[in-house]
Amino acid sequence: MPRQITWELLAECPVTRARAGILHTEHGDIPTPVFMPVGTQATVKGLSQRDLWDDLEAKIILGNTYHLFLRPGHELIRKLGGLHKFMSWPGAILTDSGGFQVFSLSDLRKITEEGVTFQSHLNGDTHKFTPASTVDVQMALGSDIMMVLDECPPYPVSHETARASMERTVRWAQRGYQHYRERIAASPTRHALFPIVQGSTYTDLRRDCAERLVELDADGYAIGGLSVGEPRPLSLEMVESSEPLLPKDRPRYAMGVGMPDELPEYVARGIDMMDCVLPSRNARNGWIFTSEGKVVIKNARYREDEGPLDPNCGCYTCRNYSRAYLRHLFQAGEILFSSLATRHNVRRYLDIMREIRQSILLGQFPLYLEKVRGEVRDRSVKAES
Repeated sequence: MPRQITWELLAECPVTRARAGILHTEHGDIPTPVFMPVGTQATVKGLSQRDLWDDLEAKIILGNTYHLFLRPGHELIRKLGGLHKFMSWPGAILTDSGGFQVFSLSDLRKITEEGVTFQSHLNGDTHKFTPASTVDVQMALGSDIMMVLDECPPYPVSHETARASMERTVRWAQRGYQHYRERIAASPTRHALFPIVQGSTYTDLRRDCAERLVELDADGYAIGGLSVGEPRPLSLEMVESSEPLLPKDRPRYAMGVGMPDELPEYVARGIDMMDCVLPSRNARNGWIFTSEGKVVIKNARYREDEGPLDPNCGCYTCRNYSRAYLRHLFQAGEILFSSLATRHNVRRYLDIMREIRQSILLGQFPLYLEKVRGEVRDRSVKAES
């Protein structure tokens, strides 16, 4: 079967596993490493598609199969021309399988070998996801990159429970891939499907899962089950245990990570793609990421602050508005605050990824990584003093 997407290697770091490349999709070429803003319900909250494409220069965003399946429905989106046309987005789209939301949002669910039956968090209606049906839903959406249905266990779980969950994830991936190959053979458009490495926080399970999923010869691979409550060092350890087993000529995607200073840590461990709701969610809650650390805008210290959110940032928000004004908007509950803060936070994440990529291309990534680690240490010492 021909590749639905391809990944081109441009540079590797000789000290770490970091690498820079280009991900080629039907909706454009994407420089990697890349951070994907999360557009759960066909929108990145607080931002227009013009903001993302023209101002922030995002090339790929993430949509959520669970939410779009429930509302407005994948068949409606298919009827209206697919998700790209529906939301007027010219770039690439990655959708997850919806499995994480099933396990985290549905109070009543039943897992069987066939799939998972769950109740909608919107109205209580009963639905069922199977390895094949989630492929069909994502094909209807027209996603450039789709995810297999997986089981994402909570943290912590026993080794026995984690193994049973991982084994089911592998079987679901095998069945989903068989159905995907049948569907893609008749498709006039290109859609890749990534299997997901699971195994909770057990290195042996992660390695076992990765080895078996590689047999599917997928266009790319994801590492899931991260940021579900485990300590951050464990997240990085799970990536370290899985990544060496994944094909070096395919993109690797760490799902749901991380804080700004963690992004280069994942890249250092061979990750090419990341997503996280933190830039937009934290922005709406008044938590701003800057090159000098976090700004909690509700703090009284910013009441008369005429300076920009980040003096080192050239985004629209920082060029035009003071911390005092943004604090006023937040305190007043104005919608404009969410838009301006989200624009800045997403820009901060995308700028970090551009800095990381440039440092790899110039052969300076180890210096960049040590600089970030030093800043983290300095902030930690300052906070404790």
